[in-house]
Amino acid sequence: MKDFSNEIKYKTTRSSGAGGQNVNKVETAVTALWNVEETECFSELEIERIRVKLKNKISAEGLLQVSASEYRTQLQNKKLATEKILILVNQALIIPKKRLKTKPSKSQIEKRLQAKKKMSEKKEQRKFRY
Repeated sequence: MKDFSNEIKYKTTRSSGAGGQNVNKVETAVTALWNVEETECFSELEIERIRVKLKNKISAEGLLQVSASEYRTQLQNKKLATEKILILVNQALIIPKKRLKTKPSKSQIEKRLQAKKKMSEKKEQRKFRY
């Protein structure tokens, strides 16, 4: 798991929703911005993989943007936004294992054919005969 938190920039805004005394005064919501194109922590291949996997979350300027406003303090929201962005990017870098094609065993094939034959006989017995 690569840590590129030193490349992340932060922007604060006022949190939405019910608030109390601090609702119109304190900027506790944090937006973490990371420039995918200008990173120095990843190779070109890894950057391309991130671009493909997170294309819906990356803006036209190449910024990956994650917001956090769950907590009442800016510091906790900043920590949460950082964790979210690190998890997103590190999950995008995971290469899934290739699926190996397997054939059904002879006993499975025989079992399936026997079940079909049994069902066919059951339906054949339901037919009305003159």
